[in-house]
Amino acid sequence: MSSAPTSSATAGPASTGPEHVRPEPVDPDASGLDPVGPDTTGPDTTGPEPIDPELPITEAEVREIAAEAEGVIAEISTIVEGKREVAQIALLVLLAGGHLLIEDIPGVGKTMLAKSLAAALGAERHRIQFTPDLLPGDVTGASIFNQSTSEFEFRPGAVFTQILLADEINRASPKTQSALLEAMEERQVSVDGTTYELEEPFMVVATANPVEMEGTYRLPEAQRDRFLAQTSMGYPVPSAESRMLAAQAGPVPRGDRDVLDAVRTRTTPERIAEHVRRVRRIHASPQILDYVVRLADATRSHPQVSLGASPRAAVHLVRAAKAHAALVGRTYVDPEDVRAVIMPVWRHRMHLTPQALSRGGSAGELVDQVLKGTSLT
Repeated sequence: MSSAPTSSATAGPASTGPEHVRPEPVDPDASGLDPVGPDTTGPDTTGPEPIDPELPITEAEVREIAAEAEGVIAEISTIVEGKREVAQIALLVLLAGGHLLIEDIPGVGKTMLAKSLAAALGAERHRIQFTPDLLPGDVTGASIFNQSTSEFEFRPGAVFTQILLADEINRASPKTQSALLEAMEERQVSVDGTTYELEEPFMVVATANPVEMEGTYRLPEAQRDRFLAQTSMGYPVPSAESRMLAAQAGPVPRGDRDVLDAVRTRTTPERIAEHVRRVRRIHASPQILDYVVRLADATRSHPQVSLGASPRAAVHLVRAAKAHAALVGRTYVDPEDVRAVIMPVWRHRMHLTPQALSRGGSAGELVDQVLKGTSLT
């Protein structure tokens, strides 16, 4: 796998951080990704030994995944209090190899959740503040002419990282939003005819404000479909909000940096990358796969739906169900795993008909109807 460059934490034409390292182009004849190599410059942070992907996952491996995930969830919960369920969804999406969309009003902790997740993982993170004047090249990178060598050199964008925080993603133009499509789906970036691989793990955590708010654009359907799950933060419970006020509005207020400095690293990116590969080996029976197909078909034929679950949505549901099984310590997917994750995985993909919207219908209600109306056999 090509080495990912280090860059500043914000995207933009000018870099204020360390000098970028030019990623090597991907060999078009290469098959698959190179294995993650060990860190030989410091303490041993290697993950578990790679195992044949065809072998079923063992109970010991599942217990290891669940234990490390619980540690990360607990650490996030100390920073974003009262939002354990949201932290669980973030870990589930990470283990499923997907991306997370957090939609809510400003000021409820969306950005802090993403930052604390990266800190607890010990992962490199970059942040892009999406604005109307942000350009696609600020996200993916661009070829810059070097006068000293008379050659064009690739300057990597903020997407070259492990956890990418796309802050207020729906404040940028649809063209700039679409710059993430290839990176999210294929874990690579193509610039000027050259392809550059991204690092493992790679996860986009995007925050978005309600589309009704001033200065926002609706995310394109193709991009919404690439987010494995969508969730919202909601207001904090009163007790958690009181503690937050005491910490940040007291005589010695704690800033975001102070809060994040207190986050303990509970795992490593290398271990997470291996856990993602392990989760794929969790068994999903033909009966489970057929159940997911019938659920997807039910959304497509529903009279109140203009755009139902895509084949990608079905794939994401199975992957999320496998990750849920791992979090509860199971080596196989149970129907309850599917039911537990279908709402955050499918709700943001549903498009209701104008008639359904005029009657006050919602995507969540529709998914619930489909779930209740589809039997396992």
